[in-house]
Amino acid sequence: MKVFTFSVFVFFSLFLPLSAVSLAAIDQDQEESTYRQLEIFANVLSILEDNYVEEIDTAETLEGAISGMLLSLDPHSSYLTAEDFNELQDETRGSFSGIGIEITVRDGILTVISPIEGTPADKAGLQAKDLIVRINGEATRKMLPMDAIKLLRGKKGTKVELSIYREGWQELKDITIVRDLIPLESVKSLFLEPGFAYIRITNFQGQTTKELKKALAALSKKEVIKGLILDLRNNPGGLLDQAISVSDVFLEEGLIVYTKGRQAEQNMTFQAHSNNGRNLYPLVVLVNEGSASASEIVAGAIQDHKRGVLVGTQTFGKGSVQTILPMPNGAGLRLTTARYYTPSGRSIQAKGIIPDVEVPFIPYTAATEKKKTLPDFVREADLKNHILNQNSGQADTKGKNNPQAETKNSKEQKAIDERLLKDNQLRNALNILKSLNLYTEYRTGTGNSAR
Repeated sequence: MKVFTFSVFVFFSLFLPLSAVSLAAIDQDQEESTYRQLEIFANVLSILEDNYVEEIDTAETLEGAISGMLLSLDPHSSYLTAEDFNELQDETRGSFSGIGIEITVRDGILTVISPIEGTPADKAGLQAKDLIVRINGEATRKMLPMDAIKLLRGKKGTKVELSIYREGWQELKDITIVRDLIPLESVKSLFLEPGFAYIRITNFQGQTTKELKKALAALSKKEVIKGLILDLRNNPGGLLDQAISVSDVFLEEGLIVYTKGRQAEQNMTFQAHSNNGRNLYPLVVLVNEGSASASEIVAGAIQDHKRGVLVGTQTFGKGSVQTILPMPNGAGLRLTTARYYTPSGRSIQAKGIIPDVEVPFIPYTAATEKKKTLPDFVREADLKNHILNQNSGQADTKGKNNPQAETKNSKEQKAIDERLLKDNQLRNALNILKSLNLYTEYRTGTGNSAR
């Protein structure tokens, strides 16, 4: 989860201004009922103080009670001690060390939303929906997310052991991960093929939109962008304002997202602004079960406006809005205050977004060496005494003095080819993007008629 570094923070979850949180009018009956319940609470606390087998720490007990009260509401509301609150701000600034993972609680079990690309958790092979059963041997059932985060964080170079269960496994698997600094950069970009760009957003931080625009400008300087793949897979979310401004980069007009809560001040709408048609090339957005919150806002806006094609698997389904309120003692209160809705009025809470083209990820397995056999096909060139092509001598350069062929043989291109080989979702996205580009060229008459 990420926050704004103001006096009030908004997670993604979303954060709303402090003025958005107001006390609801409580009628007299409700007020009397509340005071009766508080009286019961005070009596229980008094009994504990006098009769528990050991002397209790009253402040610690009260903190536990507050945490339990918030956790009973939903998985994303919580009480942040002063230490937790400071750590949360560190996470937003990216100046912390850990394993790089976003977690939540599902049915009382600590669950991975997604690992952040390039972090120790990602390199160790953790995946969305993995269940973290133990951390350093300590059972995580009923553990608060912030308590788990404390155990997962630590100095760079230190180790943490996780006991993981994944659907389809017969038993738990212990994974040892070495903590490291979590990178601040959230945007990565390259060309997969001439004209077909790829941008990966790992999470939504304070500079994400600025990084995105910088990446698009750098790609455009190299060559004309004919189409773009925006990869939001395993992106756990981040800041609301960045989700809105990233969506705005690819939309010319219309609603991006709106929020609805119990109070009028929590009802907000966010509109797109014209980019003068700068980024209207064909667009494919990659999503999966690890795409959550801010990622789902971008994906939902693109899908509802029919601006691009969503490819991959159903997203995580986090459609709630949290407001972070600083407390007088340096602590903080993270409270769910609203739901957000896509432009067409969809709430994706606990549902997620279903892509336009569903492509399950298929883990890559290297092909085993096959025995040499006769080919099962014959071409004209294989026939004896076939007629030679008159232009064969001119066309067959075999890549000599060909810059494009030289690029193909470069280390960078080999890495891209290997990535496409091992990532079936990315391959499908690229093929769809090429089809969209061809359709656009045919429709507008901008393509090369000699193909």
